[in-house]
Amino acid sequence: MSELSGPRAIAQSGEAKSLVILLHGYGADGNDLIGLAGPLGGKLADTEFVSPNAPEPCRMSPMGRQWFPISYLDGSTEEEMREGMARAVVALDAFIDAEIARSGLPADKVALMGFSQGTMMSLHVGPRRATELAGIVGFSGRLLEPESLAADIRTKPPVLLIHGTADPVVPFESMALAREGLGAAGVDVETLARPGLGHGIDERGIDAATQFLMQRFAT
Repeated sequence: MSELSGPRAIAQSGEAKSLVILLHGYGADGNDLIGLAGPLGGKLADTEFVSPNAPEPCRMSPMGRQWFPISYLDGSTEEEMREGMARAVVALDAFIDAEIARSGLPADKVALMGFSQGTMMSLHVGPRRATELAGIVGFSGRLLEPESLAADIRTKPPVLLIHGTADPVVPFESMALAREGLGAAGVDVETLARPGLGHGIDERGIDAATQFLMQRFAT
């Protein structure tokens, strides 16, 4: 069993043929992204959505959660960040395994969608899994430890990165760096820049994510 849990939205059709795991950002929780099941599910009627709460209380937002501490925000050390991330990777991997076992769906019908720190987790964990997932959508995030990806990569799920050009939290340039790092490891990456958008998700981004997932689940 996985130690993670969070809100879930059943497939609008009543029969789940695919699954999207939504990974929230630093200081939020699973409730922050589960609302995306509404607009996404309009065209992904056979898709179930689940949004697990990150494993740790957030140091800077006691009501929220964090996948791992962030030193420049909460004063944690580099070692604490590394150790927290290592724990989160194990927890997320176990959660994906548990969801695949629970749903009976193959890995290629399961996708990750992250926002900010949730994108960081998605891009780190997804390509290191033994069985390839359907794809990864990352909003407003970055690729962690790009220097280790080529050696660690086991599968190459296609990736869609979406980022606002006016993001004051995770710089817009992070999208190009992530595309470069993933591409160097052989991952197929699409990108979408959102002019004037800050650290958030807009309707155009949701539309792009929907189209991407429709294509990935149709294969």
